[in-house]
Amino acid sequence: MSLYLTKFSYTPETWARLISNPEDRRKAAQAYIESVGGKLHGFWYAFGAHDGYSVWEAPDNASMAAVALAISGGGALSSFETTVLLTVDETMEAMRTAAQIKYRPPGT
Repeated sequence: MSLYLTKFSYTPETWARLISNPEDRRKAAQAYIESVGGKLHGFWYAFGAHDGYSVWEAPDNASMAAVALAISGGGALSSFETTVLLTVDETMEAMRTAAQIKYRPPGT
């Protein structure tokens, strides 16, 4: 299974609803990813460019994309970005494969 980092921000309306009725959104996030056979590894709120971050494990990109689409389509977020996380071993393999590619810069 692959790991994914998501960065998200709520709309002002969502923050207003959460302030009026505080809710632990980890439970919802966990249910979403478990519905596709995955696991929630962490869920954090933060100061800065994004309101929160989460780390997920999903069986494949399509499963994580389905969760991202469902969440994004719900209208509660102003942004939702997903990054596929690579293990060190996967990155090492990518570097070995990259060494085999004969890249030619444009115009050369």
